Amino acid sequence: MGETTQTKTALITGGSRGIGAETVLALADRGYDVSFTYRNKAARANDVVSQATQRGVKALAVGCDITRSEDRIQLFQQVQQWHPQLDVLILNASGGLEREILAQDPEYPMHINRDAQTALVDQALPLLRPGGVIVFITSHWAHLYGHGIQHVPAYEPVAASKYAGEQALRERQQEFAQRDIRLIVVTGDLIEGTITPKLLERSAPGLAANRNIRVGALPTATEMGEAIASAASDSSLPSGHTIVIGGSLESLMTEKLA
Repeated sequence: MGETTQTKTALITGGSRGIGAETVLALADRGYDVSFTYRNKAARANDVVSQATQRGVKALAVGCDITRSEDRIQLFQQVQQWHPQLDVLILNASGGLEREILAQDPEYPMHINRDAQTALVDQALPLLRPGGVIVFITSHWAHLYGHGIQHVPAYEPVAASKYAGEQALRERQQEFAQRDIRLIVVTGDLIEGTITPKLLERSAPGLAANRNIRVGALPTATEMGEAIASAASDSSLPSGHTIVIGGSLESLMTEKLA
């Protein structure tokens, strides 16, 4: 009697738009049942659920502010009721450019990009099956923070906090390995059509255009989502591996801001 193939399951944070939504759909295309968080705009999240289920998989959207412990508790309660175990955790949701939130909480970038990420991992670990993977999504500027590259001042708190989040997870690789769980990092260039380049244009006009000229063409959210889903489903990648999407990391080391 043949073995039953177990459907793989994934949880993606920030999955209702942009890179997160494209990742949800790319994993659905690969046969994963997909759950994801969103902070607001339930109708948009429900549309992603509909697109995923049309691909023949199960999908769940959970409203969640990942910086709030009570929201995270509710998130994992709902996810566990939906599927008792996970194979993939994709840490996509981040923040730190929101003016209104920063005015109330200047430490918000560190709260969302480091503290919330490690808290999500703490709560996901008991659900992750052996052989599972945690995928941390970052940007070239954050991945290389502190390595001599120039920063748009408005983005520096985001870069510093995302770098801190990545390092906090890398320091736990031995703990993950004891559970047979890998950590993969996917770092992206400026991504065409996402909110970050638009926000950065306020303080660095021409940044996206200059970067586009330098690297040839900026990657799209669809390309980034495909790369993330591919990384999540590739069991041959060693823990700690970094996947680079867009221009090379070296190209930033000599780049001057306009």
